[in-house]
Amino acid sequence: MGKKLYVGNLGPDADKASLEALFSVFGTVEKAYIVTDRQTCQSKGFGFVVMSSDGEAQAAINALDGKKCGDYTVKVNEAKT
Repeated sequence: MGKKLYVGNLGPDADKASLEALFSVFGTVEKAYIVTDRQTCQSKGFGFVVMSSDGEAQAAINALDGKKCGDYTVKVNEAKT
């Protein structure tokens, strides 16, 4: 299994496909998902991406952490498991 990344401060329109597209520039995305509220099914504003290697994960962190994605400045770091 690859390296799991936390992606925070996502916009309300973010979805799995947009998350995969954003991170696929840096390598193979094994899994991507956005955490949703169980009752409303709306995004909680964060998600996780699993990259296939540590190098790809680090490249994504370096490139995306603190950058604007739409109207939101995203936070990207290694997920604490």
